[in-house]
Amino acid sequence: MKIMRIAESINVMSKTLGPAMKNRDPKPIQEMAIKQQERGADALDLNIGPARKEGDKLMEWMVKIVEEVSDLPLSLDTTNPIAMEAGLKAVTKARPIINSISLQPERMEVMLPMVTKYNAQMIALLWGKEGMPRDTNERALMATELVYAANQAGIPNEDIYIDPIVSPVSVEINQVISCAEFMSMVADIAPGAKTVVGLSNISNGTPDHLRGILNRTYMIILNRYGTLYSAIVDVFDRELGELANGGLTDICNLVWRVMDGEDIPLSSLSEKEIQYVKTARVLTGKTLYSHSWLEV
Repeated sequence: MKIMRIAESINVMSKTLGPAMKNRDPKPIQEMAIKQQERGADALDLNIGPARKEGDKLMEWMVKIVEEVSDLPLSLDTTNPIAMEAGLKAVTKARPIINSISLQPERMEVMLPMVTKYNAQMIALLWGKEGMPRDTNERALMATELVYAANQAGIPNEDIYIDPIVSPVSVEINQVISCAEFMSMVADIAPGAKTVVGLSNISNGTPDHLRGILNRTYMIILNRYGTLYSAIVDVFDRELGELANGGLTDICNLVWRVMDGEDIPLSSLSEKEIQYVKTARVLTGKTLYSHSWLEV
């Protein structure tokens, strides 16, 4: 199954695009939108962060300038509900995605009505009153509660993307494993709902040259059961794009064999296959994480 790629690079944290947002300079932002579309993006994430000062004006402007150069669906990414609504009002093309609505009561109360009001879709972020879920069971409970609340607000499962929250492998392996385990349960918890992950979070805090192999391998792990519908990703990673489009099936099967506990002799593998097997062992907790796991 093809995995929908939501392009992540239009982000206020970018060293070039952040200042462009502040100065209302459309050119760098539009160029990035075009480049990401050319690399096969299925949607564009517009991340303006909290945007506490004039966030509504910024998000409205962002939507307008990006829609000038792209027809792709937009994922509006901000924690500012006023900015979110301004962006939703400005959308004139494809159905937008609200990124995101969590289980925090004050956020649900304000944001859920926007989904139906603006004919949007929503990312259901499994973040509760006490923060991040501690394990797989808490993810399941949060997903059930959030989907139920959305249904009560008139939002069908088909318009919901469940985000189980990917966390960095360099911080806590149990969360990495738990997130992957949840993907085997999601179809039973919310039939018809989609899934999405912020894939690059898995490699936050790791050296740049290791980020790609971590992101790609974890995407394969998350899709072990064919339940990964979409991911917010670096669309400039060509190999990740190939995987998202259903390619590299031999590599996928190799990673899944590691997940199933098979002890695969590295001597029988190519260098590329060795990298995936070693990375899969780290991401499944079979090998301790270190910056040098590929060299061991």
